[in-house]
Amino acid sequence: CPPAAATSSDEEDDSDSSTKPIRSGKKKNPASLFQTGGDPPREKKTKKKAPPKAAESEEETPETPQKNSNKKGKGKKSKKPKEERPPSPVIEVDNLEEFVLRPAPQGVTIKCRVTRDKKGMDRGLYPTYYLHLDNDKKVFLLAGRKRKKSKTSNYLISIDPTDLSRGGENFIGKLRSNLMGTKFTVFDNGTNPDRANADWSNVRQELSAVVYETNVLGFKGPRKMTVIIPGMNADNERVPIRPRNDNDGLLMRWQNKNMDNVIELHNKAPVWNDETQSYVLNFHGRVTHASVKNFQIVHGSDPDYIVMQFGRVADDAFTMDYNYPLCAVQAFAIALSSFDGKLACE
Repeated sequence: CPPAAATSSDEEDDSDSSTKPIRSGKKKNPASLFQTGGDPPREKKTKKKAPPKAAESEEETPETPQKNSNKKGKGKKSKKPKEERPPSPVIEVDNLEEFVLRPAPQGVTIKCRVTRDKKGMDRGLYPTYYLHLDNDKKVFLLAGRKRKKSKTSNYLISIDPTDLSRGGENFIGKLRSNLMGTKFTVFDNGTNPDRANADWSNVRQELSAVVYETNVLGFKGPRKMTVIIPGMNADNERVPIRPRNDNDGLLMRWQNKNMDNVIELHNKAPVWNDETQSYVLNFHGRVTHASVKNFQIVHGSDPDYIVMQFGRVADDAFTMDYNYPLCAVQAFAIALSSFDGKLACE
């Protein structure tokens, strides 16, 4: 089907970013969009969150138009495509398990790359997806793969690229869909509520839920996504949501409009471009290929603050950038949901 949501519409906006002042400070602090109160966690982490900073450089400031280096026909020496996308700031991954569950620091966009590996006997049906930091070191963060014998789509997420087993110690989270394949829930690696300990502290948390709606074109036009995440407490930490059963999860809370400690996000609607005859979003040079899977997630109160963006840069490669309050597991699972068979029309 035709690629619906297309790539960067930077062509229309080709002014040189170096001459523009960085506009920052006039926007309200994004952290306030996600604060819901919630009980502070019992154990205090020693690491202090960085205070909210103004965007670190032009490429972190969405308002600053970027010269799109993906335009063809420039007389410069051809560079490898990977140098065209703005690289990630230096991000230290000290403890991988902690890092992938920790919200992005405020004011820093964590830029990642997702690669899809279809090699091998059943990889066509069950590809493995790898998440790396999109920087010189290409630090590995997460791997994900669909489980084979599951009635619904069920992706395991691991911090070890070679161990995607449910029982392994590297299992860090999972993504599970409903039977229709239109609603997804993201869990951490805690225990099923049936096996809870007395104080419920070992029970798995729900980290996110994703709802896809069809439009008049089915899934062939731009998709509509709703992303539901736990809110943040006064210490900028995620409020733990540990449902005791399926009726208490993020999806049911959202459906019942019980939004205590829950935040609702949406994908930014792409704009139709007559010239290219496609729907476009401005990814500031981070996305180079048209794809129905390209999306940006925003909060209704501040559509300029991109919580997460995802888009194709090659046949089996995608960029995935996320900001506070998301962590890598949330963002990667949301990206994995967009690959699911029932949604894919390409």
